[in-house]
Amino acid sequence: MPVTYEYPRPAVTVDVAIFTIRAGQLAVLLIRRGKAPFRGLWALPGGFVDASESLEHAAARELHEETGLSGMRLEQLGAFGDPARDPRGHTVSVAYFAFAVSAGTRAVRAGDDAVQADWQPVAQLGLGEVATKGALKLAFDHHKLLSRALARLRQEVSRLGPTTVVDFAPARFTLGELQHVYEAVIGHTVDKRNFRARLLAQDIVEACATERRTGRHRPAQLYQWVMPQEVAAPNATARAKSKARTAKKSKRKPMKRR
Repeated sequence: MPVTYEYPRPAVTVDVAIFTIRAGQLAVLLIRRGKAPFRGLWALPGGFVDASESLEHAAARELHEETGLSGMRLEQLGAFGDPARDPRGHTVSVAYFAFAVSAGTRAVRAGDDAVQADWQPVAQLGLGEVATKGALKLAFDHHKLLSRALARLRQEVSRLGPTTVVDFAPARFTLGELQHVYEAVIGHTVDKRNFRARLLAQDIVEACATERRTGRHRPAQLYQWVMPQEVAAPNATARAKSKARTAKKSKRKPMKRR
């Protein structure tokens, strides 16, 4: 027999903030709402959590249904539960966020409750504690939610490395590409020499010996993340065992011909 409660309960929704780099600027994926409330306004992809559905599944499902994006590594940002945030009634939203350089090149399409899906420059949203005059107006409390997501993203980029929960770079990258992403996220430029010296001094990147990225200028050195010891250990152990087997075979005496 199901357990029932006599107390009213708020509804639960999810919202998803996906960041990327577009035209050299930090951008976020928004949808234009096709239904009330806030019909016609821009908002984050999201919706109600279905019965017996996990939050993570709901976030991924709503993102795909409203924008066509899938396969994103979503990180939980926090819960937003102001009773007045949704005119339909008390609704608690659990927000997720992600950043992926590759997302900016992927096509998005509106679906479900969305009539339009597009990347919007973060600079035009006036994010912060107080909305900037002339900034793009957002539905619900998504201005507050996006401000929190941007602050978290900048916190993550300050810990730049292979263990961050955000994909700031592909598997192989140039230091110039990485600096470009870093500057776009924090919102200002940094000294090129200091940025590179910091990365190399921390031993979190290593050069890819035989790979270069070509273009109009001289080939640029490609780098990759140096994985921490606890992650790299299994691979190192496997390589050591392989070398040991090879050395053992080389010491065997050749068989005599009959």
